[in-house]
Amino acid sequence: MEIVWTTPAKKQLREIFEYIRIESVQNAIKVVNDLTDAVGNIVQHPEKYKPDQYKKDNDGTYRAFEKHHFRVSYRNENEIIRILRIRHTKMNPKKY
Repeated sequence: MEIVWTTPAKKQLREIFEYIRIESVQNAIKVVNDLTDAVGNIVQHPEKYKPDQYKKDNDGTYRAFEKHHFRVSYRNENEIIRILRIRHTKMNPKKY
């Protein structure tokens, strides 16, 4: 199984790092490492997390989890886990 980060998700992860880095480089590295480790663990259990409640007409392949107040949305496409986006949990939820 392969993990593929979409362009928006990669950009959002970079923005998270840059924002946290202003206060603490060490914390920025920890948060980004923890998020990427959590994404890596999806491979062993792609259906571990609940279906994404903000995905319209979700067929069950869209799922999401939270880590460090960030919500990671992904899609299980059998052999590919596609990371769709990362948003802070304080942001207004966006349906997609």
